[in-house]
Amino acid sequence: MKVLKVDHIGIAVKSIDEAAKLYHGLLGLADHGRETVEEQKVTTAFFPVGDTEVELLESTAPDGPVAKFIEKKGEGVHHIAFRVDNIEAALEELKAQGIQLIDQSPRKGAGGARIAFLHPKATGGVLVELCERP
Repeated sequence: MKVLKVDHIGIAVKSIDEAAKLYHGLLGLADHGRETVEEQKVTTAFFPVGDTEVELLESTAPDGPVAKFIEKKGEGVHHIAFRVDNIEAALEELKAQGIQLIDQSPRKGAGGARIAFLHPKATGGVLVELCERP
C-alpha cells in the first residue's frame, strides 16, 4: 500500500454554518462548497489548508453515523483520511494482515472519492479513512 498524503481531517459538527464561522471567519479558510452524501447521511464542507483539507461533517439524519458520534463523544475530530494510490489493493493488504475493516470494499465519498474506513479497534482508537481520488 502506498500512502500519498494526509487527504483530510474530518470534524463532526452539529452545524456546518456555525462551524464555518471559525474556519472561514477566524482562520480565513475558503469553503470549497458543500455536498450531501445521501448513503452516509451527511453533508460535508471542505476547507483546503495547504496540501490537505479540513472536512466538516454535519449529519442529515438523527440516526446517521455523525449524529451518533456527536451524541456519544460530542463535536470534534471524527477521522483522519489518508490518500492511497490504489484503494482495492490497500484493503486487500490490510485484510491479509488481519486488520479489522468497517468497509470490505470501497464506497462513494464526497468529491467523487472512493473511500473505506478501518475500524478504530485496529488503529489505536482512531477512525482511519482510506481515500482514492480521480
